[in-house]
Amino acid sequence: METADTTGSICGGERGGREGFTELRAREFGFLDEAGHTYLDHTGAGLPPRSLVAGSAERITGGLFGNPHSESPASRASGYLLAEAREAVLRYFNADPAEYAVIFTPNATGALRLVGEAYPFARGDRLVMSLDNHNSVNGLREYARTRGAATVYVPVSASGLQMDETRLLAALSPRSRGIDRVRRRDAGRTRGLLAYPAQSNFTGVQHSLDWIAAAQEQGYDVLLDAAAFVPTNTLDLSRYHPDFTVVSWYKVFGHPTGIGSLIARRSALARLRRPWFSGGTIYAVSAQAQWHVLAEDEAAFEDGTVNFLSIPDVTAGLAWIEHIGMDRVHAHISALTDQLLTGLRTLRHSDGAPMVRVYGPDRADAARGGTVALNLLGADGRIVDERVVTRDSAARGISLRTGCFCNPGAGEAAFALPLTRLRSAARTQLTSLEDYLELLRLPSAGAVRISFGVSSLPKDIKTFLSFVTQTYRDQVPGVAGLTPREGC
Repeated sequence: METADTTGSICGGERGGREGFTELRAREFGFLDEAGHTYLDHTGAGLPPRSLVAGSAERITGGLFGNPHSESPASRASGYLLAEAREAVLRYFNADPAEYAVIFTPNATGALRLVGEAYPFARGDRLVMSLDNHNSVNGLREYARTRGAATVYVPVSASGLQMDETRLLAALSPRSRGIDRVRRRDAGRTRGLLAYPAQSNFTGVQHSLDWIAAAQEQGYDVLLDAAAFVPTNTLDLSRYHPDFTVVSWYKVFGHPTGIGSLIARRSALARLRRPWFSGGTIYAVSAQAQWHVLAEDEAAFEDGTVNFLSIPDVTAGLAWIEHIGMDRVHAHISALTDQLLTGLRTLRHSDGAPMVRVYGPDRADAARGGTVALNLLGADGRIVDERVVTRDSAARGISLRTGCFCNPGAGEAAFALPLTRLRSAARTQLTSLEDYLELLRLPSAGAVRISFGVSSLPKDIKTFLSFVTQTYRDQVPGVAGLTPREGC
């Protein structure tokens, strides 16, 4: 097994003097070891490199930047940096500017909302989604529902929690074929929208990007949630052509927060119909006559004044990650994930019973990324309450994530919840989350998630595995004194 060390070309610095990940951590993320902290929640948020934060402060305090909705020198300076950031994003994803536009949003959720509110759902259309989706993607179904479109969920397999490809293709299959399908596409109408994640934020499962073209062949637009995928993987938009791609930049390089992007094919943008307008989105408007003309392309979707002081940090962040090399980052994360999964398989109680249950692929050579969902098992074989793990890991200076990770579908599949029981819960008026957990017969409100990023090192895994062994081996942790849950 290749390990994530600092001596070879895989993870720690290529032969020829490139900086290794141990040196990178000391230089950019020294605050971790200085404070004795172990950070294992990179799917939740990347960590800010010191050089990016310092560079941002130097740029802002060393120049004059104003609202870009003007022609003053300060406004032109901001406009230049905004244009530079758009070009950097397109270049990073190898996206042709003639085909794609970059819209800056507050986050990936904001990008999804833009698509949902403006997508031309109509009666007879379909919104097809994987059961494995972030809630911000699930929310698209409310837009579809109000316009008469049907929502269809594609199940995931019980074992690895991958999307069922056969059922996906069946859900996309048109009721009529041939010339009718071509006419609908040529007329600017589609059968609907397929929305799915390139990588699960729950299990790390990576779903096939080949489904993009397959769906488009059936007359669908495709929305790709790439928020969990792009921090450690290359996405080439000259090879794959989703109509809409959403990303959140702080998950890629930690700084700045509050900036996401909708990377949209220009032909798909032309099909969207915005239900409102705001400052900056219009070319012309009349208050008394009550008419308006939306601006073209990106400007029509960037509501109000964009975060012009922080968006240039995206340009710097992309240069920073490209200097490291996404191929090296990917190999580094793959090696760490292999190390973690191997270590988890060795965790046993004295009687040989496993201490861990992993959800999703339990091998790093499967189609998965550096996000691992699991539950710890007590000596009695029962799941250790996730609140216990939160409390105990915090006491050891370990930051990890517990709960359902805003992905209820993957959680329902992981815990094998039947649809009949879920429907029963919807019809029952209960007063607390604890009541719902009892009704659903769930042993816990979710799982434990470990996820890696560019600052992660093998010693972080060793710390986590030692913590689990020392804290839970041959133990049956109680829940006395824990605060009642308020939400998932």
